Amino acid sequence: MAVSFSRRIRSLAPVLVLLALCLVIASTNSNFLSVSNLIRLLSAAAIPLVLVMGATFVILMGSIDLSVEGVVALAAVAASMLVANDFTSLDLGFVALPAAMLLGGLLGLANGLLHVRLAIPSFMTTLGIGFACVGVATAILGGFTVRISDRTFRELTLGRLFDVPYSVWVAGLCVLVAWIIQERTRIGRWVYAIGTDEHTARQVGVPVERTRILVFALAGVFYGLGGAMSASQLGQGHALLSQGRLFTTITAVVVGGTALSGGVGSVLNSVVGVLVVIVLANGMVLMGIEPFVQQGVQGLLIILAVSLALDRSRLAVVK
Repeated sequence: MAVSFSRRIRSLAPVLVLLALCLVIASTNSNFLSVSNLIRLLSAAAIPLVLVMGATFVILMGSIDLSVEGVVALAAVAASMLVANDFTSLDLGFVALPAAMLLGGLLGLANGLLHVRLAIPSFMTTLGIGFACVGVATAILGGFTVRISDRTFRELTLGRLFDVPYSVWVAGLCVLVAWIIQERTRIGRWVYAIGTDEHTARQVGVPVERTRILVFALAGVFYGLGGAMSASQLGQGHALLSQGRLFTTITAVVVGGTALSGGVGSVLNSVVGVLVVIVLANGMVLMGIEPFVQQGVQGLLIILAVSLALDRSRLAVVK
Protein backbone atom coordinates (compact mmCIF):
# COMPACT_ATOMS: atom_id res chain seq x y z
CA MET A 1 0.00 0.00 0.00
CA ALA A 2 2.77 2.42 0.97
CA VAL A 3 4.75 1.58 -2.17
CA SER A 4 1.68 2.08 -4.35
CA PHE A 5 0.95 5.43 -2.68
CA SER A 6 4.54 6.63 -3.13
CA ARG A 7 4.49 5.67 -6.80
CA ARG A 8 1.24 7.55 -7.31
CA ILE A 9 2.68 10.65 -5.67
CA ARG A 10 5.82 10.30 -7.80
CA SER A 11 3.73 10.04 -10.97
CA LEU A 12 1.87 13.20 -10.00
CA ALA A 13 5.05 15.10 -9.07
CA PRO A 14 5.48 16.88 -12.45
CA VAL A 15 1.88 18.13 -12.35
CA LEU A 16 2.32 19.26 -8.74
CA VAL A 17 5.53 21.09 -9.66
CA LEU A 18 3.74 22.80 -12.56
CA LEU A 19 0.84 23.89 -10.34
CA ALA A 20 3.23 25.14 -7.65
CA LEU A 21 5.16 27.16 -10.22
CA CYS A 22 1.97 28.70 -11.57
CA LEU A 23 0.77 29.64 -8.07
CA VAL A 24 4.08 31.18 -7.06
CA ILE A 25 4.47 33.18 -10.26
CA ALA A 26 0.82 34.31 -10.32
CA SER A 27 1.11 35.51 -6.71
CA THR A 28 4.08 37.72 -7.60
CA ASN A 29 2.90 39.01 -10.98
CA SER A 30 -0.75 39.35 -11.96
CA ASN A 31 0.17 39.50 -15.66
CA PHE A 32 1.05 35.81 -15.61
CA LEU A 33 -2.58 34.71 -15.87
CA SER A 34 -3.50 37.30 -18.50
CA VAL A 35 -4.87 35.94 -21.77
CA SER A 36 -2.03 37.51 -23.77
CA ASN A 37 0.62 35.87 -21.57
CA LEU A 38 -1.10 32.47 -21.66
CA ILE A 39 -1.15 32.64 -25.45
CA ARG A 40 2.52 33.64 -25.34
CA LEU A 41 3.23 30.57 -23.21
CA LEU A 42 1.43 28.28 -25.66
CA SER A 43 3.29 29.81 -28.59
CA ALA A 44 6.65 29.34 -26.85
CA ALA A 45 5.74 25.72 -26.05
CA ALA A 46 4.65 24.79 -29.60
CA ILE A 47 7.97 23.79 -31.18
CA PRO A 48 9.34 22.13 -28.00
CA LEU A 49 6.13 20.07 -27.86
CA VAL A 50 6.69 18.83 -31.41
CA LEU A 51 10.29 17.87 -30.64
CA VAL A 52 9.53 16.06 -27.37
CA MET A 53 6.92 13.91 -29.08
CA GLY A 54 9.77 12.26 -30.99
CA ALA A 55 12.27 12.21 -28.14
CA THR A 56 9.77 10.64 -25.74
CA PHE A 57 9.46 7.44 -27.78
CA VAL A 58 13.24 7.08 -27.97
CA ILE A 59 13.67 7.57 -24.22
CA LEU A 60 10.78 5.20 -23.45
CA MET A 61 12.88 2.51 -25.17
CA GLY A 62 15.74 3.28 -22.80
CA SER A 63 17.78 4.95 -25.55
CA ILE A 64 18.73 8.61 -26.04
CA ASP A 65 18.70 10.87 -29.09
CA LEU A 66 21.26 13.70 -29.12
CA SER A 67 20.80 14.57 -32.80
CA VAL A 68 17.86 16.91 -32.15
CA GLU A 69 19.69 20.18 -32.78
CA GLY A 70 21.46 18.94 -35.91
CA VAL A 71 18.34 17.45 -37.52
CA VAL A 72 16.27 20.53 -36.69
CA ALA A 73 18.94 22.84 -38.12
CA LEU A 74 19.36 20.89 -41.38
CA ALA A 75 15.58 20.54 -41.83
CA ALA A 76 15.15 24.27 -41.21
CA VAL A 77 17.81 25.10 -43.78
CA ALA A 78 16.24 22.72 -46.32
CA ALA A 79 12.76 24.17 -45.75
CA SER A 80 13.99 27.76 -46.03
CA MET A 81 15.74 26.97 -49.33
CA LEU A 82 12.61 25.38 -50.82
CA VAL A 83 10.26 28.31 -50.22
CA ALA A 84 10.70 31.80 -51.68
CA ASN A 85 14.02 33.07 -50.33
CA ASP A 86 17.09 35.18 -51.06
CA PHE A 87 19.48 32.22 -51.47
CA THR A 88 17.91 30.03 -54.17
CA SER A 89 15.39 30.57 -56.96
CA LEU A 90 13.05 27.88 -55.64
CA ASP A 91 9.51 28.69 -54.56
CA LEU A 92 7.72 25.44 -53.72
CA GLY A 93 5.54 26.81 -50.92
CA PHE A 94 4.21 24.27 -48.46
CA VAL A 95 5.96 21.42 -50.25
CA ALA A 96 8.82 22.47 -47.97
CA LEU A 97 6.91 21.11 -44.97
CA PRO A 98 6.63 17.43 -45.99
CA ALA A 99 10.12 17.70 -47.50
CA ALA A 100 11.56 18.75 -44.13
CA MET A 101 9.67 15.95 -42.40
CA LEU A 102 10.95 13.43 -44.96
CA LEU A 103 14.51 14.66 -44.49
CA GLY A 104 14.14 14.38 -40.72
CA GLY A 105 12.73 10.88 -41.08
CA LEU A 106 15.65 9.79 -43.25
CA LEU A 107 18.16 11.19 -40.77
CA GLY A 108 16.30 9.40 -37.96
CA LEU A 109 16.39 6.23 -40.03
CA ALA A 110 20.16 6.66 -40.34
CA ASN A 111 20.35 7.01 -36.56
CA GLY A 112 18.40 3.80 -36.08
CA LEU A 113 20.28 1.78 -38.68
CA LEU A 114 23.72 2.80 -37.40
CA HIS A 115 22.68 2.21 -33.80
CA VAL A 116 21.18 -1.24 -34.46
CA ARG A 117 23.22 -2.65 -37.34
CA LEU A 118 26.62 -1.52 -36.06
CA ALA A 119 25.71 -1.99 -32.38
CA ILE A 120 26.85 1.54 -31.53
CA PRO A 121 25.40 3.08 -28.33
CA SER A 122 22.53 5.41 -29.21
CA PHE A 123 24.09 8.46 -27.56
CA MET A 124 27.23 8.15 -29.68
CA THR A 125 25.38 7.45 -32.92
CA THR A 126 22.96 10.33 -32.53
CA LEU A 127 25.63 12.72 -31.31
CA GLY A 128 27.65 11.99 -34.45
CA ILE A 129 24.66 12.41 -36.76
CA GLY A 130 23.76 15.66 -35.01
CA PHE A 131 27.22 17.14 -35.51
CA ALA A 132 27.26 15.92 -39.12
CA CYS A 133 23.93 17.66 -39.81
CA VAL A 134 25.20 20.96 -38.42
CA GLY A 135 28.33 20.57 -40.54
CA VAL A 136 26.33 19.90 -43.69
CA ALA A 137 24.04 22.87 -43.01
CA THR A 138 27.08 25.11 -42.49
CA ALA A 139 28.74 23.84 -45.68
CA ILE A 140 25.59 24.38 -47.77
CA LEU A 141 25.16 27.98 -46.66
CA GLY A 142 28.82 28.83 -46.23
CA GLY A 143 28.02 30.53 -42.95
CA PHE A 144 25.30 32.71 -44.45
CA THR A 145 21.63 32.92 -43.48
CA VAL A 146 18.69 32.18 -45.78
CA ARG A 147 16.01 34.88 -45.54
CA ILE A 148 12.47 33.62 -46.16
CA SER A 149 10.19 35.90 -48.18
CA ASP A 150 7.28 33.47 -48.48
CA ARG A 151 4.60 35.04 -46.30
CA THR A 152 2.26 32.08 -46.70
CA PHE A 153 4.88 29.72 -45.30
CA ARG A 154 5.46 32.06 -42.38
CA GLU A 155 1.75 31.87 -41.60
CA LEU A 156 2.40 28.27 -40.49
CA THR A 157 3.51 29.66 -37.14
CA LEU A 158 2.55 33.35 -37.17
CA GLY A 159 -1.03 32.99 -38.43
CA ARG A 160 -3.86 32.67 -35.91
CA LEU A 161 -7.07 30.71 -35.51
CA PHE A 162 -9.38 31.91 -32.70
CA ASP A 163 -6.50 34.19 -31.69
CA VAL A 164 -4.27 31.15 -31.07
CA PRO A 165 -1.16 30.79 -33.30
CA TYR A 166 -1.30 28.05 -35.91
CA SER A 167 1.89 26.63 -34.42
CA VAL A 168 -0.05 25.75 -31.26
CA TRP A 169 -2.69 23.90 -33.30
CA VAL A 170 0.05 22.01 -35.16
CA ALA A 171 1.67 21.08 -31.84
CA GLY A 172 -1.68 19.89 -30.50
CA LEU A 173 -2.14 17.71 -33.58
CA CYS A 174 1.32 16.23 -33.05
CA VAL A 175 0.49 15.40 -29.44
CA LEU A 176 -2.71 13.67 -30.59
CA VAL A 177 -0.85 11.66 -33.25
CA ALA A 178 1.86 10.67 -30.77
CA TRP A 179 -0.74 9.63 -28.18
CA ILE A 180 -2.56 7.48 -30.75
CA ILE A 181 0.74 5.79 -31.71
CA GLN A 182 1.53 5.19 -28.05
CA GLU A 183 -1.89 3.88 -27.01
CA ARG A 184 -3.42 2.36 -30.14
CA THR A 185 -0.59 0.77 -32.13
CA ARG A 186 1.75 -2.20 -31.78
CA ILE A 187 4.76 0.10 -31.98
CA GLY A 188 3.56 1.89 -28.87
CA ARG A 189 3.23 -1.37 -26.94
CA TRP A 190 6.57 -2.61 -28.25
CA VAL A 191 8.32 0.57 -27.12
CA TYR A 192 7.17 0.03 -23.54
CA ALA A 193 8.11 -3.66 -23.69
CA ILE A 194 11.64 -2.88 -24.89
CA GLY A 195 12.13 -0.14 -22.32
CA THR A 196 10.85 -2.31 -19.47
CA ASP A 197 12.84 -5.47 -20.24
CA GLU A 198 14.43 -5.94 -23.65
CA HIS A 199 15.34 -9.58 -23.01
CA THR A 200 11.77 -10.51 -22.12
CA ALA A 201 10.47 -8.50 -25.07
CA ARG A 202 12.60 -10.62 -27.42
CA GLN A 203 11.31 -13.82 -25.85
CA VAL A 204 7.67 -12.86 -26.43
CA GLY A 205 8.31 -12.04 -30.08
CA VAL A 206 8.77 -8.27 -30.10
CA PRO A 207 10.88 -7.27 -33.16
CA VAL A 208 13.33 -5.25 -31.08
CA GLU A 209 15.76 -4.17 -33.82
CA ARG A 210 13.03 -3.19 -36.28
CA THR A 211 11.15 -1.27 -33.58
CA ARG A 212 14.26 0.66 -32.60
CA ILE A 213 14.89 1.67 -36.21
CA LEU A 214 11.26 2.70 -36.74
CA VAL A 215 11.18 4.75 -33.53
CA PHE A 216 14.33 6.69 -34.42
CA ALA A 217 12.85 7.37 -37.87
CA LEU A 218 9.58 8.50 -36.28
CA ALA A 219 11.48 10.83 -33.96
CA GLY A 220 13.27 12.27 -36.99
CA VAL A 221 9.93 13.09 -38.65
CA PHE A 222 8.93 15.14 -35.60
CA TYR A 223 12.33 16.87 -35.57
CA GLY A 224 11.97 17.67 -39.27
CA LEU A 225 8.59 19.26 -38.65
CA GLY A 226 10.09 21.20 -35.76
CA GLY A 227 12.83 22.44 -38.08
CA ALA A 228 10.31 23.67 -40.66
CA MET A 229 8.33 25.40 -37.91
CA SER A 230 11.50 27.04 -36.59
CA ALA A 231 12.32 28.40 -40.03
CA SER A 232 8.75 29.65 -40.42
CA GLN A 233 8.76 31.29 -37.00
CA LEU A 234 12.10 33.07 -37.40
CA GLY A 235 11.74 33.79 -41.11
CA GLN A 236 15.17 32.36 -41.83
CA GLY A 237 17.32 29.25 -41.88
CA HIS A 238 20.90 28.84 -40.69
CA ALA A 239 23.10 26.18 -39.14
CA LEU A 240 22.90 27.53 -35.57
CA LEU A 241 19.14 28.06 -35.59
CA SER A 242 18.48 25.17 -33.20
CA GLN A 243 20.97 25.95 -30.44
CA GLY A 244 19.47 25.13 -27.04
CA ARG A 245 16.78 22.81 -28.41
CA LEU A 246 18.51 19.66 -27.18
CA PHE A 247 18.63 20.82 -23.58
CA THR A 248 14.98 21.89 -23.60
CA THR A 249 13.83 18.68 -25.28
CA ILE A 250 15.61 16.16 -23.05
CA THR A 251 14.91 18.21 -19.93
CA ALA A 252 11.19 18.43 -20.68
CA VAL A 253 10.90 14.68 -21.27
CA VAL A 254 12.70 13.79 -18.03
CA VAL A 255 11.04 16.51 -15.92
CA GLY A 256 7.72 15.18 -17.19
CA GLY A 257 8.46 11.87 -15.49
CA THR A 258 9.71 9.68 -18.33
CA ALA A 259 12.50 7.47 -16.95
CA LEU A 260 15.86 7.52 -18.73
CA SER A 261 16.02 3.79 -18.01
CA GLY A 262 12.95 3.31 -20.22
CA GLY A 263 9.52 1.78 -19.84
CA VAL A 264 8.00 4.51 -17.65
CA GLY A 265 6.33 7.69 -18.87
CA SER A 266 4.18 8.87 -21.76
CA VAL A 267 3.79 11.62 -24.32
CA LEU A 268 1.31 13.35 -22.01
CA ASN A 269 3.95 13.35 -19.27
CA SER A 270 6.22 15.12 -21.73
CA VAL A 271 3.55 17.76 -22.40
CA VAL A 272 3.60 18.55 -18.67
CA GLY A 273 7.40 18.63 -18.77
CA VAL A 274 7.41 21.17 -21.59
CA LEU A 275 4.95 23.36 -19.70
CA VAL A 276 7.13 23.21 -16.57
CA VAL A 277 10.18 24.39 -18.52
CA ILE A 278 8.29 27.10 -20.44
CA VAL A 279 6.35 28.39 -17.42
CA LEU A 280 9.55 28.53 -15.39
CA ALA A 281 11.35 30.58 -18.05
CA ASN A 282 8.37 32.90 -18.57
CA GLY A 283 7.83 33.37 -14.84
CA MET A 284 11.42 34.35 -14.17
CA VAL A 285 11.22 37.00 -16.90
CA LEU A 286 8.00 38.41 -15.40
CA MET A 287 9.60 38.42 -11.94
CA GLY A 288 12.56 40.41 -13.26
CA ILE A 289 15.18 37.80 -12.39
CA GLU A 290 18.57 38.43 -14.00
CA PRO A 291 19.39 36.09 -16.95
CA PHE A 292 22.46 34.58 -15.28
CA VAL A 293 20.42 33.85 -12.15
CA GLN A 294 17.64 32.32 -14.27
CA GLN A 295 19.96 29.55 -15.44
CA GLY A 296 20.88 28.62 -11.89
CA VAL A 297 17.25 28.63 -10.71
CA GLN A 298 16.18 26.60 -13.73
CA GLY A 299 18.86 24.00 -13.07
CA LEU A 300 17.94 23.65 -9.38
CA LEU A 301 14.22 23.33 -10.04
CA ILE A 302 14.85 20.78 -12.79
CA ILE A 303 16.88 18.68 -10.34
CA LEU A 304 14.05 18.99 -7.82
CA ALA A 305 11.41 17.92 -10.36
CA VAL A 306 13.45 14.92 -11.52
CA SER A 307 14.25 13.81 -7.95
CA LEU A 308 10.55 13.83 -7.08
CA ALA A 309 9.57 11.89 -10.21
CA LEU A 310 12.44 9.39 -10.24
CA ASP A 311 11.75 5.79 -9.32
CA ARG A 312 15.10 4.77 -7.82
CA SER A 313 14.12 1.13 -7.77
CA ARG A 314 14.40 1.11 -11.56
CA LEU A 315 17.69 2.93 -11.96
CA ALA A 316 19.81 1.56 -14.77
CA VAL A 317 22.49 2.69 -17.17
CA VAL A 318 20.99 4.53 -20.14
CA LYS A 319 21.16 2.26 -23.19
